[in-house]
Amino acid sequence: MPMSGKRAITLDAMNLTSFVDPLPLPILQKIQGRRSSSIHGAVDVPYYAVHIREVECRFHRDLPTSRLWGYGSTSAPILFEVQSGEGVLVDWINDLPPRHFLPLDPPMPGMTSDPPTRVVTHLHGARVPSVSDGYPEDWFSPGKNKLCYYPNHQDATALWMHDHAMGVSRFNVFAGLMGWYLIRDEVERSLNLPSGKYELPLMIYDRSFDQQGQLYYPNPPDEGAWSQEFLGDAMVVNGKVRPYQNVEPRRYRLRIVNTANSRFFSLSLSTGQSFHVIGSDQGLLAAPVEMARIVLAPAERTDLIVDFSGLRGQNVVLKSDDLELMQFRVGKAPTDDTSQLPKSLRTIERLTDQQAERTRMMTLNEFDDDSGMAMTMLLNRKHWADPVTEQVKLNSIEIWSLANLTQDTHPIHLHMVRFQVLDRRTFSVDDYLASNTLPLDYTDAARQPGAHEMGWKDVVQCPPESVTRIIIPFQGYAGRYLWHCHLLEHEANDMMRPYEVIV
Repeated sequence: MPMSGKRAITLDAMNLTSFVDPLPLPILQKIQGRRSSSIHGAVDVPYYAVHIREVECRFHRDLPTSRLWGYGSTSAPILFEVQSGEGVLVDWINDLPPRHFLPLDPPMPGMTSDPPTRVVTHLHGARVPSVSDGYPEDWFSPGKNKLCYYPNHQDATALWMHDHAMGVSRFNVFAGLMGWYLIRDEVERSLNLPSGKYELPLMIYDRSFDQQGQLYYPNPPDEGAWSQEFLGDAMVVNGKVRPYQNVEPRRYRLRIVNTANSRFFSLSLSTGQSFHVIGSDQGLLAAPVEMARIVLAPAERTDLIVDFSGLRGQNVVLKSDDLELMQFRVGKAPTDDTSQLPKSLRTIERLTDQQAERTRMMTLNEFDDDSGMAMTMLLNRKHWADPVTEQVKLNSIEIWSLANLTQDTHPIHLHMVRFQVLDRRTFSVDDYLASNTLPLDYTDAARQPGAHEMGWKDVVQCPPESVTRIIIPFQGYAGRYLWHCHLLEHEANDMMRPYEVIV
């Protein structure tokens, strides 16, 4: 049944029967040998080759096969599982056809001859040399490859990979270029958390389908102005629309990442029961946090322990407000559960204002274009192509005060580093715009981050008309990186800026 509106373009995915397809599990990548790379300084490390290709898969029992792109051969995400401190080489190979199957924008200035199926993979949340970061201008075309080195000098955490090619990243992610990357360490192993088949990585996002069951993204020339945000009506988990998973009546560990272009997910269980948050973007928290609802912005991750032991024989739905994401079918048979929910998880030193060597005020801006049809989003009123204005010293600590002058919540991501959220505070946007001078006229007291935000992060939600302060140790590597809004439509138009780490 088509959606109502001017034209019956899309299929009404809400009418698809829920919970008829089993949840696909991520596909673990196997080491394909060991190699060295003098360019990357890697010596005899595990080597993987990933072919980026166009595939056909079925998103739902009642849909035909759909064309999409993948790092693997199905719509299920691929998964790397690596050890902290042990680097790997990944060879990303572009086997895509010369034409994109989604309607692209007119080429950006200076990019008229760039191939439409260009790609570059960003390992989101990874502390890597800039040559392996997936810088948007480091794209490569079909028939080419890019060898990246990931040192994995990080605590155990759930990272994820996605495309970041200049001008087309929102289409490439929408087409399916996403995957998991789990880093393990001894601290995590010592905690006796649910593991093996009792640890479920869940990649959640939304999509739309046209009347032929193919992926549909609204964009010129079909719809006029470019989409300032994308919100689809098909809720997808690991490549299936509203799947189900059989679980035993015991504790499970759910690793969840929001990989939607623009949609925020407000996660809860249909039974109303609480769960325990044990980790966020950059790994374990200091201690579990009991919650009944958690909001994930695009690119944010959460690490949950859900106890199904009191729900034998019941069906439990993972929801986002009124939207159904997936169903857990809890078995009736008793089961042994030797896993634990520890009272403490990892020692986390909270950074303070006094440790920062510099504070920067950074603005998040929106401007209507002359036609009134679209909006330009900027950081510090600068475009991507403007010269670098943020140079930071390697191993320094800075506070970035992110002043949101807009009415949107923007999830801001910094490449290469992890940070901590200090506080949020509302201010008078009108007064600031009238004078364009500091200090800001704050309208309330500073608010501490939620307990689930007190660990290490790499994405932070910046609410409207508020200053969100983050404190950042610039540890890792010298080179050029970037920071941007992770609403992919905002990033594309032009809420993305380079920054440079100098020695």
